[in-house]
Amino acid sequence: MSARAWAELLRLPALFTVPGDVLAGAAAVPGRPGGRTLLAAASSLCLYEAGMALNDWADREEDAVERPHRPLPSGRVRPAAALAAAGALTAAGLALAALAGRPALAVATPLAVTVWAYDLVLKRTPAGPVAMAAARGLDLLLGAAATGPARGAVRRALPSAALLSAHTLAVTAVSRHETTGGAALPPLAALTTSGTLGLLLARELPAGRGAAPTPGLPGSAGARPRTGRPPLGTVLTAAYTALAARPYLHAALHPTPQLTQRAVAGGIRATIPLQAALCARAGAPVAALCTAALAPLAARFSRKVSVT
Repeated sequence: MSARAWAELLRLPALFTVPGDVLAGAAAVPGRPGGRTLLAAASSLCLYEAGMALNDWADREEDAVERPHRPLPSGRVRPAAALAAAGALTAAGLALAALAGRPALAVATPLAVTVWAYDLVLKRTPAGPVAMAAARGLDLLLGAAATGPARGAVRRALPSAALLSAHTLAVTAVSRHETTGGAALPPLAALTTSGTLGLLLARELPAGRGAAPTPGLPGSAGARPRTGRPPLGTVLTAAYTALAARPYLHAALHPTPQLTQRAVAGGIRATIPLQAALCARAGAPVAALCTAALAPLAARFSRKVSVT
C-alpha cells in the first residue's frame, strides 16, 4: 500500500476545498479566528478524509466494474484498511472538535453522522445530493461554532451555509450522471444556481464583520448598507461564476460523460472562490486571500494525483 495509492484513495487535491468552509464560517461571526478555529479546521479535514475513504469502501464492487484503476479494486489498498482509516479519521475529527469546544462538537457530531449516512445509505437515493449539501453547510457552521460567541454563532452563519449548500447540491446532482451522461437538466440547473449565487454575492454589502454575512438572504435585514463594493469580493465572485458556469453550459448543451465529468470537476474547483467570496463579503479579506491561495495548490496537486 503505497503513499500514492493512499493519496488517490483520499483524493488529496480535493482536500484543498475544505479549509475554506471553516474560514467562511469563522468570517461570518464576530471575533477573530484563533486556536479553536484551527482545531475546527483540523476536525473538518479529518471528517472529509473519512468520507473519502468510506466512499471507496462502500463503492468497491461498483468501482471494480467502472473504475478498476481505483486503489481498492486494483488491490493497491486493502478494503479493511480503508474502512479502518475511515473510522480512525472520524474519531480524530470528533476529538479535535471536542477540543475546540462544546459548540463545535455539537456541529461536528451531526456532520460525522451525515458523512457516514451519505456514503453507506443515501448516496444512491434521491436524498443523496441533499445529504452532501447538508454536510458542506455543517462544515461551514463548524467554523462559526468554534470561532464565534457561545450563543448565536451558528445562526449568524446560516446564510453563508445556505449559499455553500446550494452550490454543493448543484454539483452533486450533476455528479450522479458523470459515468453515463445523457442528462442535460442537472447541469442546466447547476448553471442557473451558480448564476443566482453570483447575483446574490454581487449585491450591496452590510457594514461590519459578521453583521450579515450574505446579503439578500435571511439575517441581512436591518444592517447598514455599505457604499461601494470591495474589489476583492467582486473579483472572487466573478471568478466563482466564470469557473462554474462554462463547464455547466457545455455539459447542458452536450451531456456526454466526458463533459459531465468536466462540469463536476469545474464545480468542485469553483468551491474555493465561492468560499473566498463569502469571506470577503463578510469583511475578512485576509481569510479570503488565504482561501483563494488554495486554488493553485489544488490545481497543482490534481495534475499529480488522480481523483477519479
